[in-house]
Formats: sequence, C-alpha cells, structure tokens
Amino acid sequence: MKQRYSVIKGTGKYIPTQIVRNNDFLNAKFYDEKGEKFETDTLEIVEKFVNITGIKERRYVTDDLVASDMGFFAAKDALESSGIDPESLDYIIFAHNFGDVPAHNRHTDLVPALASRVKHKLGIINPKTVAYDLPFGCPGWVQGMIHANYFLKSGDASRALIIGADTLSRICDPHDRDSMIYADGAGATIIEAVESETPVGILSHVTRSDTVEHAFELWMDKSYDPKYTGNEVYLKMYGRKLYNYALTNVPSTVKESLDKAGLDIHDIQKILIHQANEKMDEAIVTRLFRLYGMKSYPKEMVPMTISWLGNSSVATVPTLLDIILKKEMEGQQITSGDQVVFASVGAGLNINAIVYRFPEE
Repeated sequence: MKQRYSVIKGTGKYIPTQIVRNNDFLNAKFYDEKGEKFETDTLEIVEKFVNITGIKERRYVTDDLVASDMGFFAAKDALESSGIDPESLDYIIFAHNFGDVPAHNRHTDLVPALASRVKHKLGIINPKTVAYDLPFGCPGWVQGMIHANYFLKSGDASRALIIGADTLSRICDPHDRDSMIYADGAGATIIEAVESETPVGILSHVTRSDTVEHAFELWMDKSYDPKYTGNEVYLKMYGRKLYNYALTNVPSTVKESLDKAGLDIHDIQKILIHQANEKMDEAIVTRLFRLYGMKSYPKEMVPMTISWLGNSSVATVPTLLDIILKKEMEGQQITSGDQVVFASVGAGLNINAIVYRFPEE
C-alpha cells in the first residue's frame, strides 16, 4: 500500500564572499560580562578559541546584503537545481532569528516577513504560495522541514521551499569573545510529496523545548564594553551551560528519532549536525554512539564545515547538505538509499532531529 512521503527535490546555498580569519580579531578588546577586560593576551584568547571550537575562519555578508537577500540566492539555487517551477510551491518557510539587519543601522526589520520578501524577489504570482517566517533558534531550518512535512503528508500541499538564513555578524558584540563563533550564510531545500510503497524521504522526527531552566542561556543584551552607551543589543550566551545541555540532551533526542524510524545508528550513513562548535559536536556524536555500546565513531560519518564557515545558525545544516550533494567536499558523498540524520540545538533551548532516507535511483 502506497503512503505519502516528503522527499528533497533540490538544495541551494549562499556562502558570503567576505572571509574573516582568526587573526582579524587580534586587535579586538574583549571584556567579561562585568565589563572587566580579560588579563589574558588577545593572541592567547584567539589560539585557545580555535582549539575549543575548531573555527579558523568564517564568512560575513557584505554591507549591501541582508538575510532575505541571502535567502533569495539560496532559494534560487535550490529551484535551479530542482528544475521546479516557483509558481508550483505551496509554502515558503523562512527560518531565521533576527530578520533583516541592515549594515547601516543594525536594527532588526521583520515586516514584511522574510519569506514574503523572497516570494516577491522570486516573482511568484500564485496567491496560494503561503509565505511565513519561523524563528526557532539554530534548529529553525530543521523545524521548517518538520512543518513542511506535516503539510505535505496531510495532502493539503505538494511542494515546499524551506530556507535558513541569518546575519549573526550584525548582532554579535565585538567586545565579547563569543563573537568569534558567529558567521553569516543561507541554505535552502525544496521538498515534494511522493507516493511510495516503501518508506522514503522523512522517516521520523523529534523536537523538544526546554524553557523552565534553560530559556535564557541564549539572550539579547547590551555590549560588554564598559564605555558603551548605545541602545543596541547583542547576542549573548552562557557557553558552558549550553554545552552541557547539548551533551545531555541531543544524543537521546537523535536516538529517539532513530527509534521512531525503527532504525539504529548502524543503519545511518551520515549525521549532519548543526555546526555550532567542533568539540561540542564531536562530544555529542561520541555520546550518541555510546548509547549503542560503541566507544568511537567513523569521522567521515560526521562531515564538518565549521572550520571555514563558522556558526551561521539556521544555515549550517542545509548549507552542509548542499555542499555534499553537489560534491563540493572532498571525501564526502551521499548516494541513493543512504539514510541520514539532520540534528540541531539552539536558542529556546530547542533540539530537533530528522531521520531521512534518500530515494533509490
């Protein structure tokens, strides 16, 4: 008996052209949350940073672009790779966290919705192409895929475009060490409903939100610079608490999604995890494998882009997927029949995971 499944038909990305290397932070003045300057030399701070995060460089968007521009570029790339008529889209879901933040004033702009702006830029006339935004922290693109999957499986929709884009470079405090983590970028996918007798596409998914104790481990606040007198606010986080939360809860969430699909870790070819912090991601995957009685995992199973793209929030997973599918990462490929996990963690605090099976060709 055939059932309705959601299958990826196209992917796209936009990687900003401005490369910012770690050495570019050597003249920065970093302060702690009390506004006291760190006694540690900035060079030592930068060297410790790369050892902890694995980030050597990141990409910042140029001053003439905002998040919706990057989302449009990624969407156009996905449409071209799929050959799908934009007018046939039932939904455009744009995951982001800060809206459009222009370089000249650094204030967020959310009206109209970024999804509406992309629909406008694509020239889509169809009024039945519903466009809306999804702010869900770094797991936003994964959650957008989950939203779209419900629409498609219900039979009310056949195709959806899911975009993830953010300009973290415009909301990070230049006097906060954590600012070196953040980057800009955009990724997009198009999913389509198909009828199949065997399970394919999105097999299962799990989402959780922990807000009682963990909601404000990522928040917006003033600059750490003690001389700052402006009214702008910047992204802040309790890195150690977030790290511990992720290590405690992401592995079990991924396992739950695999259990729902009737699979275990031995059935999975790739894990595409949010590129937040290389050491944290490695620790998460190590703990996941321990849940299956394994002490280590094959490194090629968990491809990483964080060393050269940094943490671009909602864009990391769809960008990584597009890079692999288009064979732009040496030693990495996804072939027909492969089963993959998409997973993310971030502000909320939220965690989600999808188990996905690529169709047999």
